[in-house]
Parts: sequence; structure tokens; C-alpha cells
Amino acid sequence: MKLIALDMDGTLLSSNLEISKENLQAIQTAKEAGHIVMICSGRAKEDALKLLEEYKLSLPVGASNGAIVYVDGKVINSRCLQNDKVYKLAKLLESEGFPYKLYTNKGVYSPYTWQDQVMQAFEENKHTLDVTLEELERITEKQKKSNLITDFQKIEDVVNNPELEISKFFILTFNAAHRSQLLQTLQEDTDISVTASAPTNVEIMDKHGHKGNGLQEMAAYFNIPIEDTVAIGDNFNDVPMLQVAGLSVAMGNAEEDVKKLCDVVTLTNNEHGVAHAIEQFVLKQTSSSK
Repeated sequence: MKLIALDMDGTLLSSNLEISKENLQAIQTAKEAGHIVMICSGRAKEDALKLLEEYKLSLPVGASNGAIVYVDGKVINSRCLQNDKVYKLAKLLESEGFPYKLYTNKGVYSPYTWQDQVMQAFEENKHTLDVTLEELERITEKQKKSNLITDFQKIEDVVNNPELEISKFFILTFNAAHRSQLLQTLQEDTDISVTASAPTNVEIMDKHGHKGNGLQEMAAYFNIPIEDTVAIGDNFNDVPMLQVAGLSVAMGNAEEDVKKLCDVVTLTNNEHGVAHAIEQFVLKQTSSSK
């Protein structure tokens, strides 16, 4: 029995954010063969579950880059940021003009000025950006339409709410020099884990809140040795799980530095690379070892 951990964006999902029938079939076949398939994503738990529900998929989830581990209808582990840390980081980001969102146990929270901040940051940096206005509008439109997102006026409203636990900051960064300065500042803080899932974002979790721990905690829950795990991903936030997995698989569309770290490379996310990896490196191997 293997535990197969799948990233979502850029991995399981095609560029138009859909799960192909080939990928769905491969997941189903793996489950029928006795393997466990999990999601390990930077997305919030509610967001990941909602997407899986659309495809009638019931899978364990490592959300917020593995900071939240959810299985059998319950959270079995959460690595959240301390409130004083959240406050301090939010104030830093606000003073530097970085648009940010908070991933919590009650969905995503964002400052009510998020939309304006994003558009302003885009306007200031549009001449040096790879992101088009159309792509940016898709980001902000998705925000407007989502019922999983709650606006807040002041960060104090969030940190003083005893019902909220914050697992991740999601920060948009459109200026390379500005981003580099931010990363330098954040790297001085030993209580946090900092990563990115695209060239225009930065993600902050608790120091233990990364995909490597998410995979290890899920493996322990199902009593599966770590050498019997497979991780499939495409970006830098996937690196911790790719490093701990028994077999690491990079997508064909993965960052070159991510490919170099991995044992094997599969097809791209638009060529059903997840299905190809499951068939080649799990199902074929299992049947040949019988």
C-alpha cells in the first residue's frame, strides 16, 4: 500500500483549473488497488474540499501547505501561527504595501481593501510583470465571487477573535526587488516557514506548517512507512514533501530547480501528468512486484 500525495494547482489541476477524466480515473484505480491518495495543497481546507466535492472525490487533505491535516471528516493536526506573530506580520505587510490574505479555520479572511491594493500594486509594476491584467482580474473576481472569503477592517478584529486560528498568510508580490527585501526580512524569523507557489506570491506558515510535515503526519495516521509514500508537485512549496517522500515526482511543467530535486519527471498538468505518474510509478510497480 502506498500513500500518494498530490499538489493541486499546476499538478492535479490543468491550466484551466479542472481535473481531467484521466486523472480522476487514475485516482480511482489507485484507491481500488488499496492505495491512499491525498491532496497536499497551499489552498485553504474549505477551498480544496469544495473543489474535490465538485468532482465527487473524497480524499484526505493537507491544506495551507500541510499546516492543516484533515481526514475522515476531522482535523487531525494543525500547525497555526501565534496571534502575536500574525499581528506583527500583518503590520509589517501593511506598512510595506503588500496585499495579503489569511487562511483560517473559518475560511479565508482578507482586508476589505484587498481588491484596491492588488490593482494599485499591479498598476505600479505592470511594465515589468509577466501577469496580464486579465489574469489579475481573474484573481480578484474569484475573490469577489467566493463565499469562503470574509472581509475585515483591522487586523485586531482577526487576532482578537477567539474562534479564529490562522494557518497561513498568502501575499501578492509584483515587484521583484520589493519581494526580495521582504523575503530577507522574513528569513530572519525562525518561528515561521516561508515559501512560494508562483513568482508573484509569498506564503508564510508556522515553522512546522509545511507539506513535508503534512505528508509525514498523514503517513503516520494511516501507519504507512515514509518510504512507501509518493509525492507529486510542480513548485517550491512542494519541495518539503518531495524531499521526504519515498518517491518524488516532478510535473513536466515544474520549475527546473524542482525537477532537479526529484527522482522522476512525469508529463505536464495539461497532459494528465498525475495519471501518467500513478500508472507508471505506482500501479505498474505494484503489479510487477506481485
